[in-house]
Amino acid sequence: MTHSARSLPELHRRTCLQQGAKIALRRRVDGLFRDLSFRHYRRQADDGATGLLTLGIQPGDRVAMLSENRVEWLVADHAVLSCGAADVPLHAPLSDDQVQYQVGHSGARGIFVSNQSQADKVVRVLDGLPDLEFLISFDPVTLPESASRLIHHSWDGLRQRGHAARLETDLAEREAVLDGDTLATIIYTSGTTGNPKGVMLTHGNLVSNVEAVEQIVYLNSDDLLLSWLPYSHIYARTVDHYLSSAAAITVALAGSIDTLLDDLSDLSPTWLTAVPRFYEKVWTAVENLDEQQRASDLRTIFGPRLRQLNSGGAPLPRHVCDGFDQAGLPILEGYGLTETSPVISFNHEQSFRFGTVGQAIPGVEVTIAEDGEILTRGPHVMPGYWKNDEATDEVIVDGWFHTGDVGTLDGDGFLAITDRKKDLMITSAGKNVAPAVLERLLTADPLIDQAVVYGDGRKFITALLAPNLEELESLAEDAGWTVTCENGFLTTPELLEEFSIRVAARMTAVSQPERIKKFLVLERAFQLDEDELTATLKVRRRHIIASYEPQLVALYEESA
Repeated sequence: MTHSARSLPELHRRTCLQQGAKIALRRRVDGLFRDLSFRHYRRQADDGATGLLTLGIQPGDRVAMLSENRVEWLVADHAVLSCGAADVPLHAPLSDDQVQYQVGHSGARGIFVSNQSQADKVVRVLDGLPDLEFLISFDPVTLPESASRLIHHSWDGLRQRGHAARLETDLAEREAVLDGDTLATIIYTSGTTGNPKGVMLTHGNLVSNVEAVEQIVYLNSDDLLLSWLPYSHIYARTVDHYLSSAAAITVALAGSIDTLLDDLSDLSPTWLTAVPRFYEKVWTAVENLDEQQRASDLRTIFGPRLRQLNSGGAPLPRHVCDGFDQAGLPILEGYGLTETSPVISFNHEQSFRFGTVGQAIPGVEVTIAEDGEILTRGPHVMPGYWKNDEATDEVIVDGWFHTGDVGTLDGDGFLAITDRKKDLMITSAGKNVAPAVLERLLTADPLIDQAVVYGDGRKFITALLAPNLEELESLAEDAGWTVTCENGFLTTPELLEEFSIRVAARMTAVSQPERIKKFLVLERAFQLDEDELTATLKVRRRHIIASYEPQLVALYEESA
């Protein structure tokens, strides 16, 4: 690792020049995988960048990106950065109003969209986006007359326009002045209440994070990364996108989470980054097998070449971690936030400890405040929130970023996460309760897929449970019970009694005041399209509680 680049374009361009014909990106098209070499990767990015120059993009301008994962997303990102502009990645499932807020608040002059559906979102809120001047579409789209003020080009058309313009010298001059302080991106966090905050990350933030992680992940030149997490999220953006370019390894884009298992089988990758929810789902499918069969099935799922499984974005349940390890497929867990580019700490092959999120990566400092909050300092910390100095001053104090998470550091510097500070609950009796600890205990049971704990200021703790539907239906069928539901909740008495037994068994691991006394069982799992999960499939606890609070409150009224 000999980068020490001043900017992301410099990092990418250096790799592309060195690697030339080596495959950089693979994606499935009409059932077959097609490859893009590093040489053509950079050439397409340069044509896209000079195309943007012809549209008048200036250093510091913002360009939004509203698209699902695809090769064009990655190339367009490098194109925007090479112009000295900053991109604003939007999560593909966003609603019209959310698109309007993030594009409008960032002051984006242009936007890339993947298809007609995403273009329609922009068109419907165009009157509220006075700064927006152009739209670039990866797939062919048609804009109505009402959107005639927008300059519209296809992605291919933009690149052809850029290629014909012969602005290579102008582009080189733009890149030459980029440095660590130049704004690279504004990423809007998934706020649970109110509008999200725009996290500003610089080239220095992202390059430092990439180079620090590269020192400890031990990637080989023949590694193949299977990439499926959304590039609009900082985890995949830094690790799958920028780190893979810096390390000159090949990235294969999965079709979607629904095709991920087929992609694993077809591609036989050596490396996979994922979130706990994915590993939990795989574990559920093999959990009831004997240990030898389980290990065999897991190896079949992930393929013979897989040597590195990484997890981030949320705490990984310990039973899943231990189960994979026993099968010879250890999951190495890391920790970070959007505001920290994102990696703060990481378990790696040469130094790991299950039950923790690893040690701080090179150049990053971590300490624990008196109240247990995790603080971090270093080149990975954002300069602040876009147009929100007040929020910035609340989280960055004397150079230390306050993560909002509570945790511990052991004597060897391994960090363990307890919970989100703002999610910690205090019962009416004054007992401190960490919801995440209880939720991890609950979801360790095969019958419970997801859980949200409730009880701040209450006399006891309750929970909302989402069942493992496959396990539930199998249990009911074997016992001859009929699954019944009402108003979205499970009502079968025998099944509810089975949940009671299992919840009580899990709660023996905690003190009496922390134990779940009552609960509700939903008829379905929490859903991304119901805004109950984040882009990385984390449960949005406060949003879910707000939706179901009347039913949870009724549990206390029943015992009054």
